[in-house]
Amino acid sequence: MAPGGAPAGGRAALLLLADGRFPAGGHAHSGGAEAAVADGRIRDAGGLAAFCRGRLHTTGLVAAALAAAATAPEADPAGLDEAADARTPSVALRTVSRRLGRQLLRASRAVWPHPALDALAAAFPRGAHQPVVLGVTARAAGLGPLDAAYTAAYESVGGPATAAVRLLGLDPFEATAVLARLAPEIDHIAGTAAEQAARIPAEGTGVLPAASSPLLDIAAEQHATWPVRLFAS
Repeated sequence: MAPGGAPAGGRAALLLLADGRFPAGGHAHSGGAEAAVADGRIRDAGGLAAFCRGRLHTTGLVAAALAAAATAPEADPAGLDEAADARTPSVALRTVSRRLGRQLLRASRAVWPHPALDALAAAFPRGAHQPVVLGVTARAAGLGPLDAAYTAAYESVGGPATAAVRLLGLDPFEATAVLARLAPEIDHIAGTAAEQAARIPAEGTGVLPAASSPLLDIAAEQHATWPVRLFAS
């Protein structure tokens, strides 16, 4: 086994899954950055860093724990999907999560065919929440819970950073530097998420983190009503 619980050779799959060019639909979403730019909360690299840090420790932590939990062969996708629903109060964000879940599942079934992915597609014709699909995809790709947690944690900040470059004309070097400085916190979040997911068999899904970000929820609802926007969310 490789470090972190992935089978030998699984690291290449981790790179592919975390690559922004993987056709999972994330390029069309800003993770709330578009609304934050419009509100003036992101104006430069400093504002982007603050936004990403807040998102990492709330949405990122929850998504990472759900993804880590879904990698377990004995995981209950329906129970985890309910847990995701309970931790996503915004209707707009629930819709986005399921839409991204559908797109990720389509791509994953083509790249890593696996009975667990087929079962997920059959159980959720309208799409499961994206972190749940991500976790099952990680298992299909031969990855472990920590790998899935890292992918989800990184996605929570990588998407907004990429969107900020397009929205503000921000220097890509500055945006990448923001992500690099967040690396120790991404490590911490991924590790914490995997540890909490490991407690589910003994304590149930209630042990999963439920960190909230009301401003992200409110902004998502407002953004969904915009007649013209660059990103879907």
